[in-house]
Amino acid sequence: MNVDTVSLFLALLAVVAEIATVVALVLAVGGRFSPGLRRLRAQAVKAVSPSALSLAAVVAAVCMGGSLYFSEVANFPPCKLCWYQRYAMYPLVPILAVAAWRGFTRIRPFAFALAAIGSMVSTYHILVERGIVKESASCDPTNPCSLIWVDRLGYLTIPTMALSGFFLILTLLAVSRAGDRLESIDSELSRSEVHGHR
Repeated sequence: MNVDTVSLFLALLAVVAEIATVVALVLAVGGRFSPGLRRLRAQAVKAVSPSALSLAAVVAAVCMGGSLYFSEVANFPPCKLCWYQRYAMYPLVPILAVAAWRGFTRIRPFAFALAAIGSMVSTYHILVERGIVKESASCDPTNPCSLIWVDRLGYLTIPTMALSGFFLILTLLAVSRAGDRLESIDSELSRSEVHGHR
């Protein structure tokens, strides 16, 4: 496969990530005001939360694989801001994989912090790329952070794709946490029903 094909594939995955994030946001916010959306939100959380950490690990792995493809196969050298995004994304792969495998949900705040930091760096990088924010003097003039290597569908660049991945990881971490809360509420209701029948 050539670079154009791979970049289009990764761009389409980013669009899927963006759609999933927007749907989750609509259900989260709309569920506060609409009983119908509240029911849909609960159904979505019950369906997704058992595998949310595994899905987040897969998203992080795909993002890592994509960034390595761009630098090692397509030979697009990562700029300074790209490296910062990698520092946030790459550790998420083993952290989320082990958390999913061992059911270690206490790692969620750490993973959330990494993904949040990464999303802030991605956002800043997008602003630099678009000329909204002036490039820092710390960026390498021979490999500027404002250089756009990939531009798909009119807006998807490498940092935009990274941001889509970070947002989806944050969403899946939130769904995982919401699933624990729903499970806790359900078990409390079950206990109270058992006690009520006695």
